[in-house]
Amino acid sequence: MREATEMNATTEVFSKQPAQWWCDYLELTKPRITLFCLLMTLGGAAMAPEQIVLRTLLFALFGTALSVGSANALNMYIERNTDKLMKRTASRPLPSGRMNEMGALIFAIALGLGSAVVLGVWVNQATCLLSLFALLSYAFVYTPLKRMTPHALLVGAIPGAMPPLLGWTAVTGEVTAPGLVLFAILLIWQIPHFIAIAVNHKEDYKKAGIKTWPGERGGRSATFQALIYSLLLIPISLMLNWLGIASPVYGIISVLLGVWMVVLSARGFNPVKHAGWAKKLFVASLVYLPVLTLTLAVDLLFIR
Repeated sequence: MREATEMNATTEVFSKQPAQWWCDYLELTKPRITLFCLLMTLGGAAMAPEQIVLRTLLFALFGTALSVGSANALNMYIERNTDKLMKRTASRPLPSGRMNEMGALIFAIALGLGSAVVLGVWVNQATCLLSLFALLSYAFVYTPLKRMTPHALLVGAIPGAMPPLLGWTAVTGEVTAPGLVLFAILLIWQIPHFIAIAVNHKEDYKKAGIKTWPGERGGRSATFQALIYSLLLIPISLMLNWLGIASPVYGIISVLLGVWMVVLSARGFNPVKHAGWAKKLFVASLVYLPVLTLTLAVDLLFIR
C-alpha cells in the first residue's frame, strides 16, 4: 500500500504541466524576498562613490539573485518536514508533495554554484566571497539553529543584511565604512521586523518546534528586544551623516522613521494598546526600509 502511494505521488509530480513546474521552482527561491534583496543590493551599489559600470552591476544583481534563491531553496529543502506543521508554509512545493525532493536539492545547489561563477568571474572576489558566506551561513547555520535557540534570529540577521554590502563591493571591490553602515542598518532592522512576525505566528512556530523570542522568553521580553533594536536604528542610520555621505535632509527623515519604529515597539508594553501592536510594527518595518533607501537615493542624486 505504501509503495503504491509513493508511486502515485511520484507519477503526479512528473505529470505536472511545465508552467506548474516553473511556478514551483520559482516559489522555492522566495521571489518576494529575492526581489527585496536585489533592491537593497542596488541601493548599496548606487551609494558607492565610484562610477557604476552597467555590465558589472547587471552581473552583480544576477549573481545575487542566484545566491539568495539558492539560500532560500536550501532553507525550504532542509525545513520541508517542519513546514508541513505550519499553516503559512504547508502549501509550499515540498511539504505539499508537489515537488520531488532530490530535484529541489539539485536546483538549490545549481543556483549556488551559478552565483559563485557569475560573481567570481564577472564581478570581483570580495562580492563572491561575501555572497558565499551569506548563502552557507543562512542555509547551514541559521536554518538548523532555529530549532535550538531564539538567538538564531541574530545569527540569521547577518546573512540577511548582506545585500547592500554586496552592491557596495560590486562597485568598489572592497569592504569599507559606508558599506558596513548599510550592512548594519539592515542587520538591526531585521530584529524588530522578525520579532513582529514571530509574535503574529507564535503558535505556528511552537507547533513546528522553531524557537522564537516570544515563544521562549515571552511577549514582554520580545517587546523589549524590538524596542532596543528600534532605538539602535536611529544612531546607526545617522552614521551616514557622520561619515559625510548623506545630507541633513536624509538625517531628519531617518530620525523620524526611527522614532516611529520606537513608538510602535514601545506600545507593546501598554496593556491598552498591546492588541495588534505586532502587526502595526510589522507594517511599519515594511515601510521603514524602502522609504529610508529611497530617501538616501534621492539625497545622493539631487541634494548632496
